[in-house]
Amino acid sequence: MNHHKRPLVIGNWKMNLDYVEALHLGQQLGVLMKNKPVEHTDVVLAPPFVDLRSVTSIVESERIPVDIAAQHVNAHDNGAHTGEISVSMLKRLNVKWILIGHSERRAMYAMSDDVVSATLRSVTRAGVQAVLCVGEAAEVREAHEHEAHIAAQLASALEGLDEKARELVSIAYEPIWAIGTGQTATSEEVSAMMAHIRSVLAHLSCGGARVLYGGSVNADNAPSLVLEGNVDGFLVGGASLKAESFMSIVQSCDDCYDGKR
Repeated sequence: MNHHKRPLVIGNWKMNLDYVEALHLGQQLGVLMKNKPVEHTDVVLAPPFVDLRSVTSIVESERIPVDIAAQHVNAHDNGAHTGEISVSMLKRLNVKWILIGHSERRAMYAMSDDVVSATLRSVTRAGVQAVLCVGEAAEVREAHEHEAHIAAQLASALEGLDEKARELVSIAYEPIWAIGTGQTATSEEVSAMMAHIRSVLAHLSCGGARVLYGGSVNADNAPSLVLEGNVDGFLVGGASLKAESFMSIVQSCDDCYDGKR
């Protein structure tokens, strides 16, 4: 882990938890964080849209030290976009972070590089923190084209972005081949990709961005990924749906930053 950067751990709840379940999980996290405060790590929760209001309310009323993210947003400010949500609507709910170009949005909902780029500009223009997701499928890695693929995704999204906007961007690397497949990226594979992404970011004048890992992270593999994977934190999926497993991942980052590992 790069100790010059404060670690960032994001819990992406995906399409799970109704608002009652979301409140319950938020309260559990609040209790755990009061019992064992997180000192060195930024913690962000990304609930489904219908849970945002209830989760932000409990976070604010109980002073839980987390920020709230949205899992997706439309690039347009308003208008005839049935079923979509704008950045200004999210800002009104005190949403501070937005995931952009998650692998599931790209694969299942045809989110192209052009739409990712437009969305990134819309989010950063509004002064909201953006988490740009990049990653490759199994066939891309097997063809040894993964580094070029990731570089192209980063360049498409970041080229031409003004300097102030770049300060609002974090990167989340998702090896699609290691998500829900039973396959796991090794610490060496993760470390190599972290180095590659940072090299590309430096060429794109975005070298200060935190680079997270998001490939089937859980309480068991988080410590080794922190120690050997050279990550700046995690984008956590399924393991974020249980308070204890999510907080153990957060603690792995916190302990490493604190020099306890």
